[in-house]
Amino acid sequence: MIFALLIQFAAGMLVNLFTTIPGGHPGSQPSDYFAGSFDSIGWAITQSGLPALAFHTAWGLLLAVTGVVLILLARPVGMRSVTVAAVLGFLFIVGAGFNGASFLDFNADYSSMIMATLFGLAVVSYSVVLFLLPVEA
Repeated sequence: MIFALLIQFAAGMLVNLFTTIPGGHPGSQPSDYFAGSFDSIGWAITQSGLPALAFHTAWGLLLAVTGVVLILLARPVGMRSVTVAAVLGFLFIVGAGFNGASFLDFNADYSSMIMATLFGLAVVSYSVVLFLLPVEA
């Protein structure tokens, strides 16, 4: 998961530095955040014509699904701390995703900053999972 998050970070940097997101795409400046974000995400993946943005968006959705899988895998370990760290990692990914959608909707720099901060917290959470897992001899 940490490696997948690093791929996401690199893709996000490509988008941030080398991609211009047009202001008038479907979902931009919505009056309803969720409907607008849904439209923005669909546009980013399927119609934007911006490969780095499409990859970054789709990979983020995959990370959220993977986060749920890791929670399910953490439960049988029997250590509450591992499960809590996995849940926190997932929540940080979801939070980053919401701020990514907000960035697509409103193109506000603070959304990008929050997204990057939550990425870092997700990496820390999954590092804690690795640290806490029991070593089998």
